[in-house]
Amino acid sequence: MSPFESRTPGSRTLFERAARLLPNGVTHVARHLEPYPIYVERAAGSRKWDVDGNEYIDYFGGHGALILGHCHPEVTEAVREQASRGAHYGASHRLEVEWAELIASMIPSAQRVRFTVTGTEATHLALRLARAYTGKPKVMRFAGHFHGWHDHVAFQSGGAAGVVQGIVDDGLLCASLDPDRVRETIEGRDDIAAVIVEPTGATFGHVPLPMELLRTLRDVTARRGVVLIFDEVISGFRCSPGGAQALYAITPDLTTLAKIIAGGYPGAAVVGRPDLFDALEFRSPDGRMQSPAVAHQGTYNAGPVSAAAGIATLRIVRDTDALAQANRVAAAIRDGINRAIDEKGLNWCAYGRFSDFHIYAAGGEDRVTPEAVEAGRVPAAKLKGGTPMELIHRLRIALLCEGVDIAGWPGGLTSAAHGDEDVERTVAAFRRVLGAVNP
Repeated sequence: MSPFESRTPGSRTLFERAARLLPNGVTHVARHLEPYPIYVERAAGSRKWDVDGNEYIDYFGGHGALILGHCHPEVTEAVREQASRGAHYGASHRLEVEWAELIASMIPSAQRVRFTVTGTEATHLALRLARAYTGKPKVMRFAGHFHGWHDHVAFQSGGAAGVVQGIVDDGLLCASLDPDRVRETIEGRDDIAAVIVEPTGATFGHVPLPMELLRTLRDVTARRGVVLIFDEVISGFRCSPGGAQALYAITPDLTTLAKIIAGGYPGAAVVGRPDLFDALEFRSPDGRMQSPAVAHQGTYNAGPVSAAAGIATLRIVRDTDALAQANRVAAAIRDGINRAIDEKGLNWCAYGRFSDFHIYAAGGEDRVTPEAVEAGRVPAAKLKGGTPMELIHRLRIALLCEGVDIAGWPGGLTSAAHGDEDVERTVAAFRRVLGAVNP
């Protein structure tokens, strides 16, 4: 029996039960781990505890939603108070108005706000609005960028099982990050409704995006009448209180938001230019009553509990140094991991720009530096998908045995709840496991 299995018999038992009903025994692909994942019982601040009582420093961060850490007292109190008043009114309520006003005051593009429940729903609606507005069918996106699991974005070049060919044909998947080539592609077509992009690069900077490309996209889409969509599901409220668009001073036409927007509870939104939301209106331009041109329902849109959590979280992000603290801790972790890598003589590196750390472990003859990654000198295929899955699993399992839980890309996200002790323990854990997982 391995050290991991000896530590986690309760998780093994739950996984055996789950495997009888749940595909792969999990409810999200990112939670797959071999021989089995940990099952968490509770969490607080930067830590979580599994059903066997093992403590972990958490860098999953609610898949990026928990910028304040687990169970922040102000967020918890807002949720408790609202839950006592009702979870679902089936009616409009005051908190949805306050939530929308707060978002609009923080995100530069947010002149209109339409709530959804998930980031996938938000990108789906954004593409539908763009196609309705332009009357054009094609959507351009970039290889490796994740925009949810709906059919219009959930396939690589050539398509995917379950996605009809017509949808594949209306998708333009761009493998190049070269601004000139991207400009030529957009200028050479008249059928593009929208370009959607993660403004920090694929998976929150796992594959960094050149700033020049963002500027090019804003320029060429504006001139060609193409809707520019920033997918800020992760970067929104994490790069800055106003998202990547505020930090970079580049305002898109539409923005999709989720995760931090609801403080770790189910909640998301599409925000943007007012005219792009006309298709959702019940009144025509001449004042006649009509059914909206674009259908959008959603039983749990702007749920009161999620709204309460979102308002509490966003006020803290706006009014405190929460982001600066999360960024500081992430930078310290990156520096510590890189020192450990140097000590072991590995040609790996840790990199990132905000409250994140990404681990390059694809190997090769030459040492890769964070500067080379950020400058775009490392191929995207090596950064995302180049590390063998077996190595990622060995690294994650070894770190779990040291009390550290990272995400499977591999890397992690920090929060304002992480501190110096977390940095010290995390770096020490990496130093101990590096030799074992890459002998």
